[in-house]
Order: sequence, then structure tokens, then C-alpha cells
Amino acid sequence: MTEEQLSDKPYATEIKHLADLKNYVNKELGLSKWFKITQEQINTFGNVTNDNQWIHTDPEMAVKHSPYKKPIAHGFLILSLASKFCFETFKILDISMGLNYGLDKVRFINAVVVNSSIRARISLLTVEDIQGGMRYKMKLVFEIKDQEKPACVAEFIAQAYADPNK
Repeated sequence: MTEEQLSDKPYATEIKHLADLKNYVNKELGLSKWFKITQEQINTFGNVTNDNQWIHTDPEMAVKHSPYKKPIAHGFLILSLASKFCFETFKILDISMGLNYGLDKVRFINAVVVNSSIRARISLLTVEDIQGGMRYKMKLVFEIKDQEKPACVAEFIAQAYADPNK
């Protein structure tokens, strides 16, 4: 897929009709705002998922033993922001319901150290008709501010159903 990066500033695409989504295949849909990953967020995610490994939640141990010298965010904490970033970066105006259908491929490429900022660059890979709507796959590249390699690249699958009254 050849993909143009349309902007380095946050933006969103607004699509009037679900049927028009097909016009955006292989195009960038948007770029989210930077989002800072704090130690409090990392700790909360660790508590909720019962994943309190020292590399995430113990700054003193991280300074001594981690190659990053700081705690790092859980990979799935970063991935859990996919819905937030998708919601920020594009809207389909005539849908009655949208569903997170799952993930197709996920690659964790780079660690996100505490107090880093991340954002997502989102593009549309595929669209297929389903009864009453469409299933589509988006590519999300989770960029880390001032880092060449992204934190994660994922393919996110969603479904949307058209509202004939809109």
C-alpha cells in the first residue's frame, strides 16, 4: 500500500455516508493528538490487569536494571488506546452503531518509557459490505514523540451499520 502522510498536525476525516468509506481505501484518515503516558496510567493498567512487573511499576528497579533506565508502559496499555485514537481521527456521520470487531495483526516494535508522548496515524486498509453496513480494517501506527521507530503497528477491524434515518 502506498500511503501519503497528509499532515504532521492532528486532523480528522469526517465521512458523510457509510457508503463513501470505500473512497478512502489506502488513504490516511487522520492523526491523533499527542497523548502523554504517565506512571499513574501505567500503575493503574498494571493493577487492573494484575501485571505489576517491576519493569512497569517500580522506577527504582527500572533505573538499576532496565536498559531504558525508566519504567515502560505495557504494550497492551498502548494498544488499548486504539479506540480512543480512532474516535479522535475519523467520524462517519450516518451510522447507527459501530463495533470494535477485533485485531488482525499486531507488532510491538519499540518500548514506551514513562512520560513519553504517543499518537496514532490511522489509515484505511480494506472495506467489505455486510448486511446493513460495512466491515473495515484500519492500520494504526502508534508513533512515539522524538523516536524514529513506532511503539506498535496494528490492524484494527471494525463494523459500522448505516442509519437510514440520517
